Amino acid sequence: MSEPGGLQGTVPVLEKPTQDDGPGAPGSAEHRFWSARRVPAGVVAALLLVVAGAFLYDVAAVRAHRSASAWRSGLARQLAERPLDDIWVLVGAGVVAALGLWLILLAATPGLRDLLPMRRTHPDVRAGLHRGAASLVLRDRAMEVAGVQSVRVRTGRRRADVRALSHFRDLEDVRADLDAVLDDAIRGLGLVRPLTLTVHVRRPAKKR
Repeated sequence: MSEPGGLQGTVPVLEKPTQDDGPGAPGSAEHRFWSARRVPAGVVAALLLVVAGAFLYDVAAVRAHRSASAWRSGLARQLAERPLDDIWVLVGAGVVAALGLWLILLAATPGLRDLLPMRRTHPDVRAGLHRGAASLVLRDRAMEVAGVQSVRVRTGRRRADVRALSHFRDLEDVRADLDAVLDDAIRGLGLVRPLTLTVHVRRPAKKR
């Protein structure tokens, strides 16, 4: 059996073509889909809102002739008195640097690793196939081969790993039929970069 991991079908995305990204442009639609990164962006925005709001409220309170909050006074004193080589200063700087690098990584990478880009049939439309859907298609086609008892398919960004159990027929014959059927199925998926196929066939374990 396959493990689709949250099955989705093809995902059409409307996109306005640029001058260098037309239907006949080399490398057209070969790039991956970019994630909106809503969760990280929402977390960062919420944290900035809370911190900025707290500072703004305290500054406004001081302007209204009230005493500054204890946390802001303590923070200002700690920043003024602690040396730069203090362990807590170094730890805090490391945490902030790690978060900054994480945000830069999110901004510079596409994400959406589960969507496999498909070839364009219309210049204004891009489509992607979920890896779970591709696994189901390959599994269903593999189950049509005579002698196959069960199939397990794992589809990655580049490879499709198929592990089948055959309860009759010669294993080499079953493997040859699976190679032919699955090669045709992969071409039928219409992916920009066809998956590299790996097929393993074995007998079911004997019951004790």
